[in-house]
Amino acid sequence: MYNMKRIILLLLFTSFNLYSQVGGESIYNFLNLSGSARQAALGGKVFTLIDDVNQPIWNPAAINDNLDGKLAVSFMNYLADVSFATASYAHKINEKIGTFHTSINYLNFGSFVGADGDGVETGGFRAYDFSISIGYSYNIPNSDFYIGSNLKVINSVIENYSSFGLSTDIGILYYNEQNPFRFALVMRNMGYQITVFDEEREKLPTQFDMGASYKLQNVPIIWYLTLDNLQKWELAISNPSNSVIDIDGNATEENISFLDNSIRHFSLGVELFSESAFNIRLGYNFRRAKELMLVDKRTFSGFTAGFGIKMKKIKFDYAFSKYHSATNASTFSLNIDFN
Repeated sequence: MYNMKRIILLLLFTSFNLYSQVGGESIYNFLNLSGSARQAALGGKVFTLIDDVNQPIWNPAAINDNLDGKLAVSFMNYLADVSFATASYAHKINEKIGTFHTSINYLNFGSFVGADGDGVETGGFRAYDFSISIGYSYNIPNSDFYIGSNLKVINSVIENYSSFGLSTDIGILYYNEQNPFRFALVMRNMGYQITVFDEEREKLPTQFDMGASYKLQNVPIIWYLTLDNLQKWELAISNPSNSVIDIDGNATEENISFLDNSIRHFSLGVELFSESAFNIRLGYNFRRAKELMLVDKRTFSGFTAGFGIKMKKIKFDYAFSKYHSATNASTFSLNIDFN
């Protein structure tokens, strides 16, 4: 019964919670899962952070020399025994070459008990997703624009079945110290499944995203706005629970308005005291809230919150993410500056 519960949660995880594309349309969806506590607390997707060594996983254009010697390790306790761990590190080669960034993502689905068609147990097995990446960014001469790219090697394993893939991210970031705003464009997870699980080759969860942030001048607050999944504008699907049944038993499907569909592309975040020893963060993911809401019941799905504590060369971040009334997620990040 316990393993059946985990399998059901695994299906929910694949279909809804990664919100990269509609469930079943792509493989390696874990690539769109945020493992950084700071990013998770700000709504799950942020592309304009330049002082966080976790950020280049999402936007390689954010790689800069100030990240040199910084290491971040993160852990998220997800559904049932599902857990997600990431590690990021940046190293500056020299003044001429610049800084490279590398990261590792590992999604562990836990242990399962296998059985044949007759229900006879065949032993335990595991399932996991893994990726390793290397990235580099370049400042376009005489401009405030940075362009960067990640190259990822991906591996997914279910029992004795395995799949390998390659993908790349391309990001553009506008940043000027004199301006209070930043702007980013990112195309993520463009690639190819090299070896397949079965005979069918699947698509990667490619995304085209935009992000912006604005720092208030006289108040220690930074606002973050993200517009994601622009490659697939119609994200909304009618919810059978919201169908209207007339007196004759005829069902009318839910009508998805333009506004209802559009809002699912947005997430908002706010960070208070970002440069202080203690930070507070809040976020809201509209798509997560819409897709995981319950009829006639408030669940606060889509809401995120967290904080950060700086202690000299060490920084600790925590994020709380509300997915559903049945489950929440906590993310922990530890950042170390070896310089």
